[in-house]
Amino acid sequence: MRTAFEAWAQRDGHIVRRREDKPEEYLVFETQRRWVIWQAALEHGKTPGGRKTAAQKEAAAAEKRAAEALQRPPVINSDEAAVRNQVLNEVLDAFSTLGGERGMDDILKVVQGLKKKQQEQEHGAEKDKVDERVAKTAQVRQNA
Repeated sequence: MRTAFEAWAQRDGHIVRRREDKPEEYLVFETQRRWVIWQAALEHGKTPGGRKTAAQKEAAAAEKRAAEALQRPPVINSDEAAVRNQVLNEVLDAFSTLGGERGMDDILKVVQGLKKKQQEQEHGAEKDKVDERVAKTAQVRQNA
């Protein structure tokens, strides 16, 4: 472990001479400080300074991409699939009725038509709810 540290310190430009009276310590304070940091980092399972090499970063990114590629799309239940198919068919029908010469105008016309159709359905559902409430109120009044 110490030889690996000394090799790294020399490559980094630090003086790695040890003290004569205390051979476990380094002569230069900065080298001694880095040695203590190195030991603490190894105790906690990290590389010195918490740095990752470019190869480690690239490997982590490749692993993440591979994991994302293996993920499956979410499962769609039959009700959602039926609604999606219905909407898709409505959109295809709307586009098939157009000539297609005007480009964006045709697309806007289809979108507006679908919005209008959806609003009519929502208003129809609201009207049905109001009719049900009126019928219930009339029934309550009749029973009273």
